[in-house]
Amino acid sequence: MIDMEPPSFDELQARYGPPVGVEDARAHWGTLVRAAKDGTTTLITRERWELAALVPLSRVSGVLSGLPVLSLSTARAKLGDLVRQAAQPYDEGPVLLTRHRSPVAALVSARRLLGRPATRRRPPAETLLAEGHAIALAGGPLGGVVAIARDRDGEVVATGLGETVAEALRSLED
Repeated sequence: MIDMEPPSFDELQARYGPPVGVEDARAHWGTLVRAAKDGTTTLITRERWELAALVPLSRVSGVLSGLPVLSLSTARAKLGDLVRQAAQPYDEGPVLLTRHRSPVAALVSARRLLGRPATRRRPPAETLLAEGHAIALAGGPLGGVVAIARDRDGEVVATGLGETVAEALRSLED
């Protein structure tokens, strides 16, 4: 039997921050997709209980072949419908988002993230710096600050988001 009661998304909002409305997500689509590619999960809502997540490919479990695929431009145009579809009580699985036919991120039902263990514990900013990583700070997709830690090869090892620089650096630990 399908549970028609909307789930509580408090756990997800505590972990990933408040959801972004569909129109705001469309307006900042490029930034949100880049953030997902760099490891950040963003919650997107159409209505109060219609919630999807734009996630990095590393958060998609299983084989990617055979999943539905949409170009980033098509997904942006149909984002409201995609969020509504993802929010249904039945789960049709992730939708891969591509740029020039290469997968860069996925849109999944927020329900898929409930109860899942948090991504691996990351070291604090001081430890990252001591290990030779670089931390860059930039304005967030919808305000605030984004902190991105990269290793010597330029690979992203941690990302953080907060209203202030201190919060963004602290969130590198989460």
